[in-house]
Amino acid sequence: MTDLAGLQEFLARGGPALWAIATLSVLTVALILWKIAALLATGAWVRRGAERLIAEWQAGQEGTHRRARTGATGVRGRVVAAAIAALQALPGEAAREETARVARAELARLRDGLRALELIATIAPLLGLLGTVMGMIEAFQALQQTGARADPAVLAGGIWEALLTTAAGMAVAIPAAAALTWFESVAERVQTDIEDMATRVFLAREGA
Repeated sequence: MTDLAGLQEFLARGGPALWAIATLSVLTVALILWKIAALLATGAWVRRGAERLIAEWQAGQEGTHRRARTGATGVRGRVVAAAIAALQALPGEAAREETARVARAELARLRDGLRALELIATIAPLLGLLGTVMGMIEAFQALQQTGARADPAVLAGGIWEALLTTAAGMAVAIPAAAALTWFESVAERVQTDIEDMATRVFLAREGA
């Protein structure tokens, strides 16, 4: 109960801007945890199954396309399976278009939620700066009203309370930006792998 009262007092010192930043911090944590879970569910770090399918396809093993449909795991495996199935059912250019369509859909799933993290990383420090500016305005208004009788300690207290929002905004923006960079790097690595694997699948067909 004491901790809750202390938290409420801390947020009250920063005003509405600090409450907004606190809300953004909760959303940031939720987004990061959700995104990690989504990447795990999508199979963003799974590549063994895709490599096995490519090896079987390059070796010309019978039934590879059937195993691809039923045993593809991870985002890479699903795209490789789509490429093999497309080559079995469609002419060359149409197969490439179908593979590209599946790859675009999978990559779009990998990037779900990244715009929200980018927005938080952008507006959190701006909210902090806004709260600081508003707090400084109040502090100097109080200084103007008291005139020569102003207490420097009171003025300093008002200033550090105003600066709380800037610190809080940066504390939210930094992990949001770091997580965004990491998730984007994962998506870029998957995209590179998909392009490489799809090319190997098509080259194996052309060389057969």
